[in-house]
Amino acid sequence: MARTRIALNESEFFLAQGQDVAELRGRMEGAMRAGGGFVEFVVVGNRAVSVLITAATQVVISVEAVEYDARDTGDSAVPYGGEYDLL
Repeated sequence: MARTRIALNESEFFLAQGQDVAELRGRMEGAMRAGGGFVEFVVVGNRAVSVLITAATQVVISVEAVEYDARDTGDSAVPYGGEYDLL
C-alpha cells in the first residue's frame, strides 16, 4: 500500500489510510493564506493531530510503498499504537 509522510518543520507524521492528500494540502494552503490556523488530520495509529499552519511552516509531503496494516483504518475513534502494539 502507499503511505504518505508529512514533515512539518521538525515533526514527521505518517498519514492514516483514507486521508485525502490533495484536500489536506488545500486546507494547509488556506490556513496559510488566512494568516495562520490549525489544520487537523489523522495519522497512523488512528490518532488525530492538529497543527498550526503559518507562512513560516515548512511542509514536505512524500509517498512510499509499505506493507499493508489492517489496523490502520484512519478511524480516530479507534486508536492503536501504544506500548502493547510494539510486542
